[in-house]
Amino acid sequence: MRGRPGPGGGLPPLPPPGEGGPGGALPGGGARAGRPPLIELAGVTFGWKGGPPVLEDLWLRVEEGQMAALVGGNGAGKTTLLSLVMGLIRPRAGTVSVFGRPMISERDFRQVRPRLGFVFQDADDQLFCPTVADDIAFGPLNLGASPDEAEAVVSEILDRLGLAALRDRVTHDLSGGEKRLVALGTVLALRPRMLILDEPTNFLDRKARARLLAILGELGLPRLVVSHDFGFLRETCTSFLELEGGRVRPLEVLP
Repeated sequence: MRGRPGPGGGLPPLPPPGEGGPGGALPGGGARAGRPPLIELAGVTFGWKGGPPVLEDLWLRVEEGQMAALVGGNGAGKTTLLSLVMGLIRPRAGTVSVFGRPMISERDFRQVRPRLGFVFQDADDQLFCPTVADDIAFGPLNLGASPDEAEAVVSEILDRLGLAALRDRVTHDLSGGEKRLVALGTVLALRPRMLILDEPTNFLDRKARARLLAILGELGLPRLVVSHDFGFLRETCTSFLELEGGRVRPLEVLP
């Protein structure tokens, strides 16, 4: 691994198992007094060029400590919504705010993306280095960690996820479930304040799915999870939202 000298002190540690992000997780989600929402979409409208709106006057808040699930039919715009949150596309109207800050420019998004913990629907879109260790070290090195600091982060993440045996494996030779867990490791290496997971159980066998459930339970980080796997959502989330007709509405329970 190569990298430029770090700023000293390395990256902050991950929270101990079960303690969640800054200040810990709130049982059942909900706002933490005095803190802005982690994510807020206010009056957002988006449509692809020449087409009708996919999302129209959409409002969404994910609060500190909230474990939120987002469901909706195929083509409802769930991945589009996540892309707006990450700044990969821009709305026609409305505002996207992250950690209480309106996202105006690409520079704004660059500053917050590492703390959003976005795991893509297809792990191959997120893994591009020769080995597992290189993939996990990539983010810390690009944030200014020294090679020694990045090595320490790699060891910590692999141990935390039970992936130490994969350290020197060629990433693209891994199984779908192994890739999914390594992709999660790449975002945890950046010390996110929350996780955004797009269809996280895709390509997972029963064993890998159980391991992912255990890891998310140990981390306790706030999250926004898009999935068609309602059983998984019931086990990992405490509030439920539905995207339909271009807008988000709360659900008391999953259908």
